[in-house]
Amino acid sequence: MSQSTTKKNSNVDRVYVRLRQLAANFEFKPDARINESSLSLELGASRTPLREALNRLVAEGFLTFQSGRGFFCRSLSPSLVLDLYEARVAVETETVRLACKRATDEELLLLKETLDRHEQTRQPPNEPDFLLDQDEEFHLAIARLSQNAELVGMLENLNDRVRYVRLVYLKAKVEQDARSYSSSGKTSAHRVILRAIMERNTETACLAMRRHIGRRREDAAEVVRIAYSQLYVPDDQTMERRL
Repeated sequence: MSQSTTKKNSNVDRVYVRLRQLAANFEFKPDARINESSLSLELGASRTPLREALNRLVAEGFLTFQSGRGFFCRSLSPSLVLDLYEARVAVETETVRLACKRATDEELLLLKETLDRHEQTRQPPNEPDFLLDQDEEFHLAIARLSQNAELVGMLENLNDRVRYVRLVYLKAKVEQDARSYSSSGKTSAHRVILRAIMERNTETACLAMRRHIGRRREDAAEVVRIAYSQLYVPDDQTMERRL
C-alpha cells in the first residue's frame, strides 16, 4: 500500500470516527440536512474523505441519503426505536441460543465472576453511564460466547444506534426516582439469563433475554418524548448546562 493511500485511509478514518460520534449523540438533529461545506471546514477535511465517511455512516444506519438533496441525520420516532429493540431481541436471543450450545463451562464461570464484581463495585444509582456500560458489557460478552462474529458486529451496531435514547431515558428515570434504579432488577435479570445458559436451558434463557430487553410501543413513545425534550432545550437552558 502506497504512502498516499495510507494517509488517505487514515484521514477517512479520522473523519468517520468524529462524524459517527456526532451522529450517535444526535448532535445533528433528527432528519436535519448535513451541511457538507461547514463540516469540511470544521473537521479540516476535503470533500472526498468526508463523502466516504458519510457514506459509511449511511450504510451503518446513522445517516440517510436522498438523491439530489444530500445527507441527513437519521430520524427519531417511536416506530424506529421499536424497530431497534425488536432487532436487538432477534439478535440477542440467537446469541443466547448459540451460547447455550457453544460456550464452555470455564467461559461461563468467568462471566459469572464478572457479574459478581459488577454487583460488588456497582456505582450509586445516579451514574447512568456506568450502569449502561455494564449492561452493554454483559450482553456483548454473551454475544461473543456465541462464537459468531457477525452477530457480535450486529449487536455492537444496534447498541451504538440505540445508546442515546437509552441513556436519556435512564437519566430521566434516575432523576425521577433514584431508588428505583438502586433496585432496578438489571443485575437480577442478568443472573436469570446467565443461570439458564449455564444450565444449557435454551428455552428459558431465550425467554429471559426477550423479557429483559423487550420494549412496548408505549415505552418507545416515552423514550422518544424524553429524547426530544433533551435535544431541543431552549438556548438559555443549554447555556446554563455548559457553565
